[in-house]
Amino acid sequence: MTAILEEMKKRILFFDGGMGSLLQAGGLKPGELPETWNITHSDLIVKIHRDYLESGADLIKTNTFGANGLKFNQHKEFDLEHIVTAAMRNARQAVDTAVYPKGRKKGAVALDIGPTGKLLKPLGDLDFEEAYELFSQVVRIGVREGADLILIETMSDSYEAKAAVLAAKDNSSLPVFVTMIFDDKGKLLTGGNVESTVALLEGLGVDALGINCGLGPVQMKGILEDIMKVVSVPVIVNPNAGLPRSEGGKTVYDIDEDEFAEAMKEIAQSGACIIGGCCGTTPEHIKKMVALCKDYPVRIPEKKHRTVISSYAQAVVIDRNPVIIGERINPTGKSKFKQALKDHNLEYILKEGVLQQDNGAHVLDVNVGLPEIDEPSMMEEVVKELQSIIDLPLQIDTSNMSAMERAMRIYNGKPLINSVNGKKEVMHAIFPLVKRYGGVVVALALDEDGIPETVEGRIAVSKKIYDTAAGYGIGKEDIIIDALCMTVSSDSKGALTTLETVRRVRDELGGKTILGVSNISFGLPQREIVNAAFFTMALQNGLNAAIINPNSEAMMRSYYSYCVLADLDPQCSTYISTYSGNVTVLGETKRQGGDLKAGGDKRNDLSLQESIKKGLKDRAFTAVSELLKNSEPLTVIQEEMIPALNEVGKGFEKGTVFLPQLLMSAEAAKAAFGVIKERLALSGAKEKKKGTVILATVKGDIHDIGKNIVKVLLENYSYEVIDLGKDVAPETIVKTAVERNVKLVGLSALMTTTVPSMEETIRQLRKEAPFVKVMVGGAVLTKEYAITIGADRYCRDAMASVNYAEDIFEVK
Repeated sequence: MTAILEEMKKRILFFDGGMGSLLQAGGLKPGELPETWNITHSDLIVKIHRDYLESGADLIKTNTFGANGLKFNQHKEFDLEHIVTAAMRNARQAVDTAVYPKGRKKGAVALDIGPTGKLLKPLGDLDFEEAYELFSQVVRIGVREGADLILIETMSDSYEAKAAVLAAKDNSSLPVFVTMIFDDKGKLLTGGNVESTVALLEGLGVDALGINCGLGPVQMKGILEDIMKVVSVPVIVNPNAGLPRSEGGKTVYDIDEDEFAEAMKEIAQSGACIIGGCCGTTPEHIKKMVALCKDYPVRIPEKKHRTVISSYAQAVVIDRNPVIIGERINPTGKSKFKQALKDHNLEYILKEGVLQQDNGAHVLDVNVGLPEIDEPSMMEEVVKELQSIIDLPLQIDTSNMSAMERAMRIYNGKPLINSVNGKKEVMHAIFPLVKRYGGVVVALALDEDGIPETVEGRIAVSKKIYDTAAGYGIGKEDIIIDALCMTVSSDSKGALTTLETVRRVRDELGGKTILGVSNISFGLPQREIVNAAFFTMALQNGLNAAIINPNSEAMMRSYYSYCVLADLDPQCSTYISTYSGNVTVLGETKRQGGDLKAGGDKRNDLSLQESIKKGLKDRAFTAVSELLKNSEPLTVIQEEMIPALNEVGKGFEKGTVFLPQLLMSAEAAKAAFGVIKERLALSGAKEKKKGTVILATVKGDIHDIGKNIVKVLLENYSYEVIDLGKDVAPETIVKTAVERNVKLVGLSALMTTTVPSMEETIRQLRKEAPFVKVMVGGAVLTKEYAITIGADRYCRDAMASVNYAEDIFEVK
């Protein structure tokens, strides 16, 4: 392990290039699994590895990109054990037999781990722990057979990447590298961006991270720039040989070896520490890249020391701009919330989250602790459900170690953890979890002696916490000191002590602070008056994050006003957009949809449209039932459901709505459709389908994420979908299209090696079913590539597929 990481500090390291494109040139048939060639054509695999090593590659990737227990099991000709073992031995043989220039070290073998091809729950059907075990199986075999490092590559979902990283780190002590596949807008398939992804991966402790596939080196430059702004570990860039197209039934790429090398020189100059190639690159590409870049000095990124947490979709930096942490998902003092927990009423909890998000929270605190419930199970379930409809980061708030670990393990991002304190046993219980799973931890300035009465005492505890965390490799940037907000009604100097502690943590310790602001006013009348004033005072003293009620107009007015006065709101734009035309008076409580009313509970009157847009299935079910009392089913579909789906779809296309939200909105619509179908059945009427669409992942490809997403949306737009599944032969697709007289076929492929199957399918459809229109999608495709293989439309995402279907079936 040490050798590779130490070498990485001295010079730029070079990965090899593509494997699939070279196997195709060597005779790999459309739909044939590349990994089987580890056994059936081992000599060719060894030669490819050796050619890359002799071209200057330091690191070669095993031919195991698609090797997992879903594709290779006891029901197949070759099981996973045989495939990975053969791949490792081929790579090791190449390393041992390659001819190296004098003075150059032997190459290293990277165990290559690609995605499973499935979406994880709750969006898909693959459980997180099942994904973890699938990756663990590959890691254990690879480690046994002598892997030098683990490369987790071409990941389009941060959650799946987390499962793979945990599997790699739990089952080995090898360096772990991760490369993600971003689109040209810098987004993952599931909505993550560069900043949120870097936060997650660095929190998990990967040794290097970066990008591969999907784009050429020119298109990756902007994404690399974004990575370099926030990253603190070495960066990997493995692009394709430009953008693909089809010529004579073969996939070719639009930049040659010399152009690739020149572009990679710019990549190296921009700060990439490890560079190589992906689809379409060859030993000649790598040879010319090495020749141009080998003498360029390596630039290991400096530690950024950013205090950052993330969800799957966004990162929140805790620094000068105050961060609002919504406190309402907490049973303390809330009888209705306690009852919801006892009744397992998750819909109530989700609405609390949605309401706080709508009212300005940046982070949501999640506390579900009650003596009469199973807190670990409830915490895990609530975190999963919240993350399925809300894109804000979460604060996992619990003193139950089992609940904390279960939530941290399945959390999709880098969470905020509440809390640790200066007690030795608490620190030694929580810091190992933070080190393993990643996170920023709230640290209460108290220890075995209780809460210090003086500022000096609280500062001393803070220093002890920092020092203990450092022993676990946790930096000060991942600790936020809670200066402890005590009620002023019982201690008249309590507020002053807290404020001075906040200031000294900032000025003397260079740390970040957090407070549960509302504690200050306990026992006093009109508490929001005191809370708001204290909040402003704390912000002026350097408070970085506040746990407050974002539904409180008084608290949010303090926040927005402070941001204006502290020059944190350029041109007062946020303040103006929030309060222009607002006539709310102090003391009122903000509620959903602009309805402001003191007291009261507006959580249960969301319209059907709002319920669908927010992905609330239970509320959508109730709302449609209420509407059907006075409205016709088809009217509800046209006037309520379709507009809601369209709005969410447009948000997805603009990048303001992310894939999980899109799918959960579709699920809410599906719940409402269920009620409508029952009503139509009772009346003897039938739901009118707009048309029938065939969907399939092409022969040889088991990755069905994209296809399944398209299916969900098409069905919600009233299309009948014939889902032929994955690894579907061209003949099956053609036969179905002819027999059912289907006008539109959607084809999906993730891997370069399976695009020829897509092209063959289109060729057969043109011959046997010329009336069919074909739309295609997948990470390896572009609009130009789709044209060259004969497709009618390239659909970059699920909404584009729906829009094309609307055109084909002339939906008005």
